[in-house]
Amino acid sequence: MRLPTLLLVALGLAGCHATFFAAVNATQPSSGVVAHRDIPFAPDRGLALDVYAPVHADHAPVVVYFYGGDWRFGKRQWYRWLGETLARDGVVAVLPDYRQWPAVRMDGFLTDGADAVRWAHDHAAMFGGDPSHLFLMGHSSGGHIAAMLATDKAWLASVGMTPAQLSGWIGVAGAYDFLPLDAKPYLDMFGTTAAEQALSQPVNFVDGNEPPALLLQGEKDTEVYPSEAIAMDARYRQMGEPVALKLYPTLGHRTLLMALGPLHRSAPVMDDVMRFIHATPGR
Repeated sequence: MRLPTLLLVALGLAGCHATFFAAVNATQPSSGVVAHRDIPFAPDRGLALDVYAPVHADHAPVVVYFYGGDWRFGKRQWYRWLGETLARDGVVAVLPDYRQWPAVRMDGFLTDGADAVRWAHDHAAMFGGDPSHLFLMGHSSGGHIAAMLATDKAWLASVGMTPAQLSGWIGVAGAYDFLPLDAKPYLDMFGTTAAEQALSQPVNFVDGNEPPALLLQGEKDTEVYPSEAIAMDARYRQMGEPVALKLYPTLGHRTLLMALGPLHRSAPVMDDVMRFIHATPGR
């Protein structure tokens, strides 16, 4: 399917906005997918999620996907296209919302993320998913959430889980190593002291006991620099852990995301994701 010219213009000029994603969703066929929308997972905080499952799913891999948006904006409904794409490739996709800054700081959106993972683990079988074959995935700031949950054991411990229960995690232009901080929003999110800020960096928590990682990165990305994925890859290798780094020479921050769906012909990004999922055993 060819992305209409209007969407290409929006991608270049508008970025991650509701009107753009509504247009992307409009190009996406819904056949072959069973959608379960607006399921509460943290009702005390008004949080819900959507589940997209293959028709007749049976012990399918499960992916919890955290969308990006600078920890400040985004909605799960914008990413229907990605949930449906994953489901058509045989995955039960769970797309949760999470609270954002300035309503909460880092502990808020990571608490919400951990609760979504716990929900997915406990309920995946209801949708034909295999909770022992569970992956986290995220783009940009969502990649940071996925990486933190997979590396800093405290967050999943708060919901009675460990990163060892994850089969792996997939970072799509994720933020893993982004110090120093100087902008006021980030100082409020992650702290003003060096010690506080160090606790926000996934690369600092890799200690040799993490699940396998797939790091996807566009070399033309000027928002989350390739150096972050390269640093995470190096840290994983230093600790002797399984990791794969995929660099795409022609892709930037948003085109890498779109290569998972409407721009899939631009690079084999989704192929790389599915190869990783199917080659990584359940826990």
